[in-house]
Amino acid sequence: AAAANMQQVRGMDGVVEVIDLNAQDRIEATPERALRHLVLGVTLLLLQAVVRLTLIAVDPFVTGRGLSPLEWAVCVAWIGVSLYSEGYRGFQKAFVPRTVARAFHLATHPRPLFVVFAPAFAMALFHARPKRLVVSWMVVFLVVLAVIGVRHLPVPWRSIVDIGVVAGLVWGLASLVATFARALQKAGYATAYFG
Repeated sequence: AAAANMQQVRGMDGVVEVIDLNAQDRIEATPERALRHLVLGVTLLLLQAVVRLTLIAVDPFVTGRGLSPLEWAVCVAWIGVSLYSEGYRGFQKAFVPRTVARAFHLATHPRPLFVVFAPAFAMALFHARPKRLVVSWMVVFLVVLAVIGVRHLPVPWRSIVDIGVVAGLVWGLASLVATFARALQKAGYATAYFG
């Protein structure tokens, strides 16, 4: 019966971790307001990126330039790649479960400095296993490099890249909200997946 309440989750790094879906005693003491605040911080970071990139992504359509058939084909293909790699694999299967789990951990085990930097803690940018720290900081570094590189692309290619990124971010935001809501309902989900 206990095994029926366990779920294996494989992160993008290949590590399989087990989540306890039915440990209600751990969540009952969790202050939901603190959890919402922490997850809201991460959500706002992602939402800010969506808004900023959407303004760039719509440029060819607002200016009346539009896209050629080749550019449309690349755009549609890129959206598909972004939805799968960034949205599904990156966010839904790795980042979101870990972020929600760390949010629950921090809510039940608050430390003043960790609470101050709650979104960074939830994103495993500190106080995590060494491998997780390296992976998290490499993702930050690669995202910064990608942003710098994409800024130098000409229109409409920059917009095409940003359209795909926005699609992946929106998938990630939806996944974050849904996973957080589900975790609130399924007590103990997060504390077993602290990573």
